[in-house]
Amino acid sequence: MSAKIGEIIEASTGEFMAQCYELHQPPPFGSLVKTREGEIEVYGIVCDAATSSIEAGRRPIARGREEAEEGDIFRSSPQLAKLLRTEFSALVVGHKEGQKLNHYLPPRPARIHSFVYACDAEEVEKFSQSFDFLSILVNFREQADELIAACLRHAARAQKDPRAFLVRAGKELAVLLAGEISRLDTILRRIRG
Repeated sequence: MSAKIGEIIEASTGEFMAQCYELHQPPPFGSLVKTREGEIEVYGIVCDAATSSIEAGRRPIARGREEAEEGDIFRSSPQLAKLLRTEFSALVVGHKEGQKLNHYLPPRPARIHSFVYACDAEEVEKFSQSFDFLSILVNFREQADELIAACLRHAARAQKDPRAFLVRAGKELAVLLAGEISRLDTILRRIRG
């Protein structure tokens, strides 16, 4: 079983937000995660992460003036770990019903308090065999290009032939972004890292 990394605290058909079990330990930007909604596995690409106070409207204050290292702040004030939370959002890019993997939105959103798991390399490889999910990413808010590049870099690491995978992905993006050559070029440059 994949590593359990958090729990759904907000969900819609197209996106979900989860609170991490470990402070400052969100999954990497662009990585593939999954959750369940009954018998359906819902897949998402991590598109944002943040650490904040557990109290809405109350911001953390600086505490390290007298400390030599950042870790000393948490050692001298251990309650801070209980007063802060790390959350991440994932853009839903597909779902699995039985053995059928679909690269489009599921019929229902994930349930609140469902566990979220990091997908292992084998799951990433299987999910990224089809690039149908890229059309969802291409139309994603202002961070779409960065998210596409990060997602493809992560997925390439799980492939037997990363270069061939990235070439296929580039061709798919060229079709999706045919009229946006500058945008395509920016994404391709970011994929190369």
